[in-house]
Amino acid sequence: MTAIEFNNISKIYRLGLVSTGTLAHDLKRWWTMNIRGKEDPYLTIGETNDRSTKGESDYVWALRDIDFKVEQGDVVGIIGKNGAGKSTLLKILSRVTAPTTGTIRARGRIGSLLEVGTGFHPEMTGRENIYLNGAILGMTKEEISRKLDEIVDFSGCERYLDTPVKRYSSGMMVRLGFAVAAHLDPEILVVDEVLAVGDAEFQKKAIGKMQDVSRGEGRTVLFVSHNMDAVLNLCRTGVLLENGEIKLISTAKEVVDVYTSSSIIGASYSCTRPKIRVYISRIEYCNNQGVTDHFTTDEPVIIRTVLSKSPGFNIPNNARYSINVFRDTKRICILECTLDELNAGHEAIIDFELPKQFFTPGPIHLDAAVHVPNVEILDEVQGVCHCEILDAGTNALKYNGIDFGVVLAHPLIKINIKQ
Repeated sequence: MTAIEFNNISKIYRLGLVSTGTLAHDLKRWWTMNIRGKEDPYLTIGETNDRSTKGESDYVWALRDIDFKVEQGDVVGIIGKNGAGKSTLLKILSRVTAPTTGTIRARGRIGSLLEVGTGFHPEMTGRENIYLNGAILGMTKEEISRKLDEIVDFSGCERYLDTPVKRYSSGMMVRLGFAVAAHLDPEILVVDEVLAVGDAEFQKKAIGKMQDVSRGEGRTVLFVSHNMDAVLNLCRTGVLLENGEIKLISTAKEVVDVYTSSSIIGASYSCTRPKIRVYISRIEYCNNQGVTDHFTTDEPVIIRTVLSKSPGFNIPNNARYSINVFRDTKRICILECTLDELNAGHEAIIDFELPKQFFTPGPIHLDAAVHVPNVEILDEVQGVCHCEILDAGTNALKYNGIDFGVVLAHPLIKINIKQ
């Protein structure tokens, strides 16, 4: 049985403005569509939503011609780069915003967790918000009361249950929000990447709950995440979005493989976004000769980042810069530093140097983020900077065909031999 059916869903936005911005635009649209009975005149002028180029039009398609079906009980992972249209699609499904064209048919109640605090009233307590969300889903007070203890126990927020949620941390907000969305019996559970705000223990718990909801209870889950391991572990089906259009619908593994291979964009990454408060303007690999796309196992790997900051913006004291090093979908290591020094100027160069014989031979690539841990992401990039580690005489050459993993142990381990 089909649980959700997306029929020709498109969404167009005008950059920088709410609605079409002027009365003349709105009157023209109303006259053309309602009096003359013709198509919206602005549907013909929008451009593809490629955020890396300036473009010529003020109108962009956040989504265009989205057509696919989700079967009941399926877990669908929706992946793609920032700006691909993932969150917009879920917002349309959750009726937060309306599509410009097309229709969605969904069978059953939809429980959504799209942003931190979605559906919560900040002045109401956690307990009151649980009942409010249940009422919105069409449940009676008695039904909600039967689930209350289970929701509170799962969220781990019992001590703050009668405190207004405006006093909750972002992590507590996500915990309670997910517990409510998952336990109040929606036939369709929609979860955006807000779980990244939670700690590792809660992320594992939440993914386990989504597996129980789909496999044990036969409910449908739509899951957006940049964590490819979570998508592979949780989802059977994958949807890859690119610039607002569907690039691939297949098994989760095939979609993740295509995404990770296509998102790697060379040995260096650079961009200019002067309107962003603080952003990653360049990342590159370096050795003694300069920028490179390969290293041998016998030389250190330097990952250099240039961070740029808008004048007058002060980076929060607890902000950090983090790099995740990947091979395929597996995270090898995390590199991190504080950013206190960046407030003294408008630009900072950060070098992470990894010792020689750290990586085993093979490709690596990076995710990077400027963030306040568990609170806010100020800027991020995924799947950038492809680099190859070449074998210069490791055990991988001596023992052909053996998988040595991704990190060599001997530069990190001290060996003491006593007689």
